[in-house]
Amino acid sequence: MALILLGGGYALVMAQVSGERGIAPTASSADIEVRGIEVDVRAATGAEARDTAWRRAQREAWSRVGGPAISDAQLSGMVSAIVIQRERIGPRRYIATLGVTFDRQRAGRFLGGATRARSSAPMLLIPVTVSAGTYTAFEVRNPWQRAWAEFNPGTSRIDYVRPSGAGGDSLLLNFGQSGRRSRAWWRTTLDQYSAADALVPVARLEHQFPGGPITGTFTARYGPDSKVLDSFTLEASGPGQLQDMLTRAVEQMDGIYEQALVEGKLQPDPTLRLGGSGAVDPAIQRLIDIGQAIQARDRAAADAAAAASAAPVVAAPTDQPTQAPAVVRAFVVQFATPDPATFDATLTAVRQTAGVRGLAVTSTAIGGTSVMSVSYGGELSALASVLRQRGFTVREGANALAISR
Repeated sequence: MALILLGGGYALVMAQVSGERGIAPTASSADIEVRGIEVDVRAATGAEARDTAWRRAQREAWSRVGGPAISDAQLSGMVSAIVIQRERIGPRRYIATLGVTFDRQRAGRFLGGATRARSSAPMLLIPVTVSAGTYTAFEVRNPWQRAWAEFNPGTSRIDYVRPSGAGGDSLLLNFGQSGRRSRAWWRTTLDQYSAADALVPVARLEHQFPGGPITGTFTARYGPDSKVLDSFTLEASGPGQLQDMLTRAVEQMDGIYEQALVEGKLQPDPTLRLGGSGAVDPAIQRLIDIGQAIQARDRAAADAAAAASAAPVVAAPTDQPTQAPAVVRAFVVQFATPDPATFDATLTAVRQTAGVRGLAVTSTAIGGTSVMSVSYGGELSALASVLRQRGFTVREGANALAISR
């Protein structure tokens, strides 16, 4: 029965992470990109119509960025890519929506200005789509995820960390995670993606009828408390214009996040840095200082009482060798996680145990047994002893522990 249940659980997990889920980001450079150029050209052949349309798109894109008058040869030398958003090719006609990317190093001397340096902390991006009562992030490929993957953040002041959605992303980064309040859980997730905080752009799509107009309500949220920065509404005349609407929404959403950064609103939550480096919020630091002062006072009183009742002892020789520093080792610790609250409490308790230098969750199984790797300054038996002092039931194995409450 246990083998059957284990096999069933494995099959469910594989079903959640397998399949075509990921959309890798297509661009992240400081090049100048212009999209949404409509072309409709007729010529003697389809190939000639396409070449003419591409030259027209280059010229129109150059006009949009405010470039001066230059020759076609100079203009072609500055184009690094032509992005085909949508196209239809006929025997003598070419209709398409194109994007043109100019190399900034070559085009910068004509346009002037310099690339703006990124100034935000790394922000984990979790795009959420709400449609027909379903909240989706990376569980399946969706147009909102694709719009963010195709967005070029090279000139943005926001340092986006954009997961592809492949592998375990669909398990870790879902709508439930975006609304979670546990700081321990958020710290573990952000550490895996080397991010300082999270951005959650939400797109609510409402279809008036099948094949009809689509209304999109977009909300810019951020942080573990899902704070709202701003929202706006766009409309598409039909499913064929949905992707264009989402592309415009991404650009507008990026502007909202940049404005929030300028106004000082888009700062990483200080409670997410308690387990790592960086400054702590002054109010929280005061509470920590008060707690440490109370502990120091209690220890001093206990030491004074013990000294008063203890007999005189002979001082130890001063020529004894000093104790060697403890060697930091990594041990595997299995811990029972029947629910998310136990998961958070166990991580917090182990992280605060004396001698623990750091930990990383290697396997999460809510309702079962999760696994973490603990860096400890000492032997395995010493780690087991201090965990027992914190109220855990500990079983020792070969370079591993199993703990539970």
